[in-house]
This record gives sequence, C-alpha cells and structure tokens, in this order.
Amino acid sequence: MPSSHWIDLARDHDTGIETLHAHFQGHAYDPHWDDSYLVGVTQQGVQQFHCRRQRHASTPGQVFTLEPGEIHDGTAPCAEGFTYHMLYLDPHWLSGELSGLFDHAPDLHLPSFANTLQTEPRLARAVSQAFAALHHQELRIVRQSALDQLLARLTDRVHWRRRPDPDPRLPQVALRAREYLHAHVHQDVGLQELAVACGVDRFRLTRAFKAAFGLPPHAYLVQLRLATARRMLAAGAWPAHVASDLGFADQSHLGRWFMRAYGLSPAAYRSRCSNLPD
Repeated sequence: MPSSHWIDLARDHDTGIETLHAHFQGHAYDPHWDDSYLVGVTQQGVQQFHCRRQRHASTPGQVFTLEPGEIHDGTAPCAEGFTYHMLYLDPHWLSGELSGLFDHAPDLHLPSFANTLQTEPRLARAVSQAFAALHHQELRIVRQSALDQLLARLTDRVHWRRRPDPDPRLPQVALRAREYLHAHVHQDVGLQELAVACGVDRFRLTRAFKAAFGLPPHAYLVQLRLATARRMLAAGAWPAHVASDLGFADQSHLGRWFMRAYGLSPAAYRSRCSNLPD
C-alpha cells in the first residue's frame, strides 16, 4: 500500500458490521462490488467514484449510501486526497432491524437507497456516532443506542424493492449466466463452458452480460470470489486456503485482486476482522 494511503478496519462481532476509517491519495480502488450495504461520511477532501452509471463527488459532511452488488470505484481528484469513515451493514441484520421499525414492511422486499449521495447533517451525525461507537468498541448499550439512532435516520430515506426475482427487462441469457457463476464460484469456469450452459455463443453472452450487470462474466466472477473471500477470511479461514478453495492460482494471486478492490491484504483483513493472528 502506498505510504499516502492508510486504512483502519474493525468488525463488531455482535452485528457483523465492519467499520472502516481510511485515507487515499490518487487512485483508491478498482471497480468492485460488496455484498453489504455501505453507509459512510466523507470527512476531508473530495471522494470521487462511479456508481449507478454516474460519476459522484462526495465532499466533507456528505453521506454516501450504496446497496449490495452496486459496482463502484474510488479516486482522489485533488492532491490532498480524501478521508472517510464508513459502515458495512450486514444485509440480514439491516433487513431484520428495519422490518421491526416499519409498521407495515412489505413481504419479500429488501431495503433500498434512492440516492447515492445525500447532504443531511442529522444523518451524517448519526452515521459518525454509530461508526465511533462500533469502531472504538464502546459498551454494548452505547453501540446499540448509536445503531438505533442511525436506523431512525435511515428510515426517512429507505424505500423497499422486491427481492431479486428474475427481472423481465434483463435478457434471460444474462440471468442464466449469473446463476451459473454463483452456483460454480469455487470452480475454474471457462467462458466457452458458460456460453454452452446458456445456449449461446460466447460473444453474444459477453455482450448481454455486460449490458445487464455492468461487468463482463470474467470480471463478475472475480468480484463474486472476492466477496466470498471476505466472508471466509472474516470467519478465520487462512488466505492460502481461501485462494485454493476459490480457484485463484495461489495466495499472491488472491492478494493482488484483494488489494486492488479493498486496499488491504487478505491476511491483514483476516487479522482485523477475526481477531486471530496472521
């Protein structure tokens, strides 16, 4: 990691929420997606990123909110870089908590954020207080109270969307390919194999998949494996085992991809999230 970058990561074991405090100058991380809800506040500088096919620029005090699976990157357009803190909210935890807060939460729906960037001081304050309580491992009652305050502010900005049933607007070949990749994430899937499984040639498959999900199949599979690697590492799995289990050539191959997406090595991530030694 360049000396101009620093990352401080922790994990709350009661809720599974990860907290991140970081600073980047220049390029921060490559396009990737997470399987958590991301809620954070830019503290200093300009945090520029692409998401939902738009370029965003988050400035100090602004709140950014991303849903699981949304592709995003990060860069600092200004020489001084940017600093932010953020919570990775576990989807099962968030859905359960919000369902309890809404009197009539619809069945078979997931919480969703209407806007990627928001300028709302009370929400920003709630995010920062929840981050501080969890990141610094305050008393359980303090952590729970801070999270309740955050959820109370988020309910004003959350709407509900149906669970990801097959979207009729997406080509069936892309949906079949995504389902195949999820079912074979631990295997060395080839593009020709994937095309045969979907009943099309690989060129049509790649065009349809990228149009539907924003990434070609090979890049999507890498992101899927990285998201799976995060869960395995947080549970205490060794990086070498994770690399072998997920089809990376070796541990260093996993490490290069992991660093590009998250700014940390797999070993550092494991140590900080599992409280186990490297």
